[in-house]
Amino acid sequence: MNQSVNESGGTGPSHRGVEIGVTGFIALLALVMIVGSLEVGIGWAPDGPRAGFFPFYVSLLILVSCAVNLTHVVFQRSDKVFADWSQLRQVVAVIVPTAIYVALIPYLGLYVSSALLIAVFMRWLGGYPWLIVIPIAIGVPVATFLMFELWFLVPLPKGPLENYLGY
Repeated sequence: MNQSVNESGGTGPSHRGVEIGVTGFIALLALVMIVGSLEVGIGWAPDGPRAGFFPFYVSLLILVSCAVNLTHVVFQRSDKVFADWSQLRQVVAVIVPTAIYVALIPYLGLYVSSALLIAVFMRWLGGYPWLIVIPIAIGVPVATFLMFELWFLVPLPKGPLENYLGY
C-alpha cells in the first residue's frame, strides 16, 4: 500500500478488518478440513496412517496459526486503510472477467474462452483499438492450440467450435 492513501485521507476497508476477515475464512476452511479428516479417520491402521492423518494435523496447524494471527490483530490498534476503494475496483476489474473466463471454459472450451478474455482485457482495460485486439485475441489461442495440441500432444478443454472443426 502506498503512503498517499493514508495521507490523502482515502477511504476503504481497514487493514485490521481485512486481517480478521481473511483469518476467519481460513480458520473456517481449516475446520472443514478437520471435520473431513475425522470422517475418514485420523488414526493409525495396520498398513500405516489413515487417509485423514496428515490432513488433520496440517489443518490443526493452520487453525492454531489463525488463532495466533487473530490474537495479534485483535490487540493491534491501527487505523490504516488496507486499500482505497478505487484500488479495490481495479482488482475487481481483473477478478470478475477472470472468474467468468473460468466459468466459460467447460462450455466454450479453453481456446474460445481465452480469445474472449484477451479481447476483453485488451479493449476494456488496455484501451487498445480493435485492429490490434482482434489479431492478438485470435492469434494467442491459435498459437496455444498448435503448441499444446499438435506439437506436445497435450489435450486441453475444447468447446463446440473445436468439435465443429473436427478437433
